[in-house]
Amino acid sequence: MNTNVAIPEHVKARGTLFRLAAAMLDYPLAETWEALQQGRLAAVLNEALSALGEASWPGLPASPDLQALEVGYMATFVHGRHGKPRVPLVASAYGQLLAGDTPGRYLLNVQAFYRHFGLKAATEDEGHIDEPDHLVTMLEFCALLCHLEQQALENGRDPSSPRRALRDFLTRYLVPMASTLRERFNHESDQGLDANLACLVQRLPDWAERQQALLENQVGPCPQPGQRAATGESEGMWE
Repeated sequence: MNTNVAIPEHVKARGTLFRLAAAMLDYPLAETWEALQQGRLAAVLNEALSALGEASWPGLPASPDLQALEVGYMATFVHGRHGKPRVPLVASAYGQLLAGDTPGRYLLNVQAFYRHFGLKAATEDEGHIDEPDHLVTMLEFCALLCHLEQQALENGRDPSSPRRALRDFLTRYLVPMASTLRERFNHESDQGLDANLACLVQRLPDWAERQQALLENQVGPCPQPGQRAATGESEGMWE
């Protein structure tokens, strides 16, 4: 595949991977376990990975039942020592990701991306309330940007705006978060996390980083940290 030229099918495959990653890392549902157990999720993952020239998804066993899937998920991502998760799914739980920012400032910078593309905070049971830095929320946003790029390509419009936004978001937030989460996961003892979810934790950072590099080939490098702001020049680049 020519990494400097995107076609709607490639962008759709990228968006599919972000969307499936979000579904897999969200709180387990019966539908998620069934898709894992029946191999349907792996089949869709493989189709998208193949379209992007990525290694196939390994044949891994699913948790024996929904309860086992939930227990492993909760023990890994929700419960832990002193009331803190062993492997938090929110970026602001990792001091190294704040890079000197306060948690509030970090969240404002993340929310600037969502606000620019018309997204509102979740309320009640619509999602992760007040957690814009939750990995699932980040992945869903990446999937949205892929959808916007795909629409632009299919309708003959300039796709540069969602490409630049995705490049910046991957560089500043998604790739560092996924990498930090993997590092923490690898330092924790096995809590029975489903083998497919564990594989995703291992593969997501490298795959996302390759997408970041591809986008940089298309629209140039991400601006340096000194140029970023919750509102300001960075948002203007997404017009």
